[in-house]
Amino acid sequence: MPIHNADIAAIFEEIADLLEIENANVFRVRAYRNASRTLQELGKDVRTMVQKGEELTRLPGIGEDLANKIREIVETGHCAMLDKLHKQLPSTITELLKIPGLGPKRVKILYHELDIHTMEQLQRAVRDHRIQSLPGFGEKTEIRIAEALTIHAGSTSRFKLAIAAQYAEPLAAWLRTISGVQQVVVAGSYRRAKETVGDIDILITASQNSPVMASFCNYDEIAEVLSHGPTRSSVVLKSKLQVDARVVKPESYGAALHYFTGSKAHNIAIRRLGQERGLKINEYGVFKGQTRIAGETEESVYQSVGLPFIPPELREDRGEIEAARSGRLPKLIELGDLKGDLHAHSKASDGHDTLKEMASAAQQCGFEYLAITEHSRRLTVAHGLDPVQLAKQIDEIDRLNEQLTGITLLKGIEVDILEDGNLDLPDSILTKLDLVVGAVHSRFELSRAKQTERILKAMDHPYFTLLAHPSGRLIARREPYDVDMLRIIRKAKERGCYLELNAQPERLDLLDIYCQAAKDEGVLISINSDAHSVLDFNNLSFGVGQARRGWLEKQNVLNTRTLQELQPLLKRTM
Repeated sequence: MPIHNADIAAIFEEIADLLEIENANVFRVRAYRNASRTLQELGKDVRTMVQKGEELTRLPGIGEDLANKIREIVETGHCAMLDKLHKQLPSTITELLKIPGLGPKRVKILYHELDIHTMEQLQRAVRDHRIQSLPGFGEKTEIRIAEALTIHAGSTSRFKLAIAAQYAEPLAAWLRTISGVQQVVVAGSYRRAKETVGDIDILITASQNSPVMASFCNYDEIAEVLSHGPTRSSVVLKSKLQVDARVVKPESYGAALHYFTGSKAHNIAIRRLGQERGLKINEYGVFKGQTRIAGETEESVYQSVGLPFIPPELREDRGEIEAARSGRLPKLIELGDLKGDLHAHSKASDGHDTLKEMASAAQQCGFEYLAITEHSRRLTVAHGLDPVQLAKQIDEIDRLNEQLTGITLLKGIEVDILEDGNLDLPDSILTKLDLVVGAVHSRFELSRAKQTERILKAMDHPYFTLLAHPSGRLIARREPYDVDMLRIIRKAKERGCYLELNAQPERLDLLDIYCQAAKDEGVLISINSDAHSVLDFNNLSFGVGQARRGWLEKQNVLNTRTLQELQPLLKRTM
């Protein structure tokens, strides 16, 4: 079975979990977690690199030992180290880590003190009130675990958009090679660029004698065929991602693409408009009585109800139909509109590449500028810079800019916003920078009032430029902290500073609704990669997808400006 980056990342993440439960060396655990993150976000296919004999140790955070394990997994589908850990600890124990509030340390206590290593055992222990007596738990923790178990039981597995892409895109590309296939499109929430995907819907047009459905059900990554027919089939991949494929006639292609892209609420609204005109709209076309009058293209479906084409990312029934009717649909931002990136890290903190290497990679993306924004001293785990170290980097960037042509490195810092709202570095060094990116990296549990005031105070600082990953969330890992985002947005407008849309696939932060709110308030958003290696600029496409869901146009995004246009906007905040 072909191995995807996400498969190797999942193995490394499980190894890290089991090592942490075993109380292994913290640096060893961190190495596996960093490698997992690298592979999840990597734009290159590691399997192809192995097949071509490329040097894996050139990848961020991948040393010789991890490179050997990657080759082992690609070539055998297994990892001997993980098999060994499974013999030492029950394989089911990592399932407990999916319950919010249960980190490896607490799971270790549950396992050693109560011999809990399955969800069922955990549920019984909660029911029997055996959890609260454990050291470091207590009655309130037991109640929170009970609530989390209830939520988990009713939840369905979802994949981050970037992970789903690792399975959907190769499958779609393979289907296009099958005899008689004309068009293959991945529809559903994936096409709408939702941050997580429950399953994959693939739409196909093909000649009548094409073997595409039979081939689809024989795809070598399938774990189970749920249904198989001449025009529709459903399978579950070994990654547990469900994929539904449908073959439609060319004359119904547009109607089917519209129907299976969704959202459900948007489709209902369009069908209602059709009914008002005496039309029936379904996945087969647009009908007046028994006569099909449209449906070969999505444009024709919208034209039948008097509307222009509505981009997939807007189809959530959140005002897009009214905007289309009144001619107010936005011309959504595109990846090529970006002129630079205002949040990136180098080897000086927790990045993996040099300043020159980062500049070169940004230039290859067509950028005019790249802001180097290392972490500040408070974030010791990321080797944050103190004022002396930052001053040295400022001088290094100045010297490098004298050598570079076609791209400019901007001098910045990702400075910690402390609990009291102060910044982690003194004004004497901040004044020497082109921009200051403020970020919350601690005390996520503060009350809504305290968290909001903390950020508002930081934004009042005379050198504050940009608020990084404003909600602090990590998709499926950490909920957003409780903050009054509308007050934050309005403070940015009042203060004349900006908000970030962080394009890391595990963040995609700002949320789409807040992107739209910022646009309405006239606050510019910067779509940034938060790159920690030269490969991370590939993630900007996911950030642009999120921005499109938030109705953002080119003029709403700070880093669509040329360097000459950008510099006065940055100076305005300093």
